[in-house]
Amino acid sequence: MLERLTREAIVAPVHFNRWLIPPAALAIHLCIGQVYAFSVFKAPFMGRFEAGEVSIGWIFSIAILMLGCSSAVFGTWVERAGPRASMLAAGGCWVLGFAVSALGIASGQLWLVYAGYGVIGGIGLGIGYISPVSTLMKWFPDRPGLATGLAIMGFGGGALIASPMSNALMSFYGGGTEPAQLIAGLTPTFLTLGAVYAIVIAAGAFVIRVPNPQWRPTGWDPGRATSKPLQTTHDVSARNAIRTPQFWLLWVVLFLNVTAGIGILENASPMIQDSFGVTAAAAAGYVGLLSLANMAGRFVWSTVSDWIGRKNVYVLYLGGGLAMYLLVGFLGGGSLVVFVLATLVILSFYGGGFATIPAYLKDLFGVFQVGAIHGRLLTAWSAAGVVGPLVVNTIVESGQAAGRTGPELYAPSLFIMAGALAIGFVANLLVRPVDERFVEPRGIENEGARV
Repeated sequence: MLERLTREAIVAPVHFNRWLIPPAALAIHLCIGQVYAFSVFKAPFMGRFEAGEVSIGWIFSIAILMLGCSSAVFGTWVERAGPRASMLAAGGCWVLGFAVSALGIASGQLWLVYAGYGVIGGIGLGIGYISPVSTLMKWFPDRPGLATGLAIMGFGGGALIASPMSNALMSFYGGGTEPAQLIAGLTPTFLTLGAVYAIVIAAGAFVIRVPNPQWRPTGWDPGRATSKPLQTTHDVSARNAIRTPQFWLLWVVLFLNVTAGIGILENASPMIQDSFGVTAAAAAGYVGLLSLANMAGRFVWSTVSDWIGRKNVYVLYLGGGLAMYLLVGFLGGGSLVVFVLATLVILSFYGGGFATIPAYLKDLFGVFQVGAIHGRLLTAWSAAGVVGPLVVNTIVESGQAAGRTGPELYAPSLFIMAGALAIGFVANLLVRPVDERFVEPRGIENEGARV
C-alpha cells in the first residue's frame, strides 16, 4: 500500500493529459486556503472561550508562523517523497488540526485550538502549500508562471468558499444566526469541514502524477524556453541555494511585498469605515472585493510573468504598489473611488507576488529542488505575518491615543509600507544569475532529491 505513495509509483504515462494536474493541485490549495477565512470564527471563539481579540488572534498567527517553519523544515522531504505522499501528509495534519480544535471547542480548552488549528494545522498548511508547486512546474516547463498561478490562486480563493460555507454550517448546526447559536454550531462545523477537506484532498492526491522522463509539451523547445534573462539551464540544490545572494534578495522582496499587502488586509474594514463613514455591510463587501483582487492577481500576474519575465513583473509589483500606496496616502482620503481602486491594485500585486515567486526561483535555481527552496523562502511570509500587523496596529493605536481620526490615522502606516516596497524594488533590481560554483552536476535531477 505504501509503495503507491512513492514518487516512482506515480510516474505518468508518456501521453498523460497534463491538464488533469492543476485541478489536483487546486484540491489541496482550496482546502488549506480556508485559513484566510479564519475571521468568521473570531467572534464565536471569543464568546465560547470568553477571550479577547488578541488571544483568539493568536490561533491564526500560530498557523501562519507554522506554515513558514514547516515548509522550510519539510521542503526537502516533499521533493524526495513526491506530491502524493506529501499531499496526503498535509491533508492528514490539516484534518487532524480541525479534529483537535473541535475537541478544544467542546471542552472549552483554548490551548487545544492553539495546538490543533495553529500548530498541527499550520504544519499541514506549510507542507500542503508547497507540495504541488514543483510538480506543476515540471508539467508546465513552457508556462511555469501560469502553472503556479493556477494552484496558488486556489489558496486565495479558498476563503471565498470557506467563509460562506462556515457561516452556513454554524447557523445550520446552531439553529440560527444569533451569537449563542453560532457558538453552539462551532464544534460540528469543525468536524464537518475536516471531513469535507479529507475527501477533497484525498481525491486530489489520487489524481496527482509526476511527468514521465520521456514526456515533453507538444511543440516545446527547451533551448528556446531557457533563452530569457535569468533563466538557468542548470540546477541548484536547496542546500546551496540558501548560500547565494539571490535567495536572500528574493527573501527580502517577498517579505516586504507581503508586509505591504498585509498593511491593507489587516485593517481593510476599519480603514474604509473610519476614512469614509461607510456601513459595516459595505465594508464587508469591500473586503470581499479585496479577496477577489488577491485571487485574480495570483493567476493574471503570474501568467503575465511568463511573457515579460519574473524580474520585470516584480518591478511592476513593487514599483506599482509603491505608487498606489503614495496615491492612497496623499489623495485616497479624499476620494472613495481612488481609495478602492488603488487598494484593489495593491492586493492584486500582493497575490501576484505569492504566485510568481516559485517560477522566479525555478528560473534562478532550476527545477531540481525548487519545492524545497520555495519552502525555505516562505519563512519570509511567516516573518511578514508577524511584522506587518504589528507595525500597522502599533501606529494605529498610537494615532488613536494622540486623537487622530479618519485618513490621518492610517496615513503614517501607508507611507511606511511605501518605503518597504521601495527597499524591495531595489532588492529585486540587484538580482543577477546564480554563480556557477553553486550548481549541481549534470543529470543530478534524475538521482532524487537530497539535502
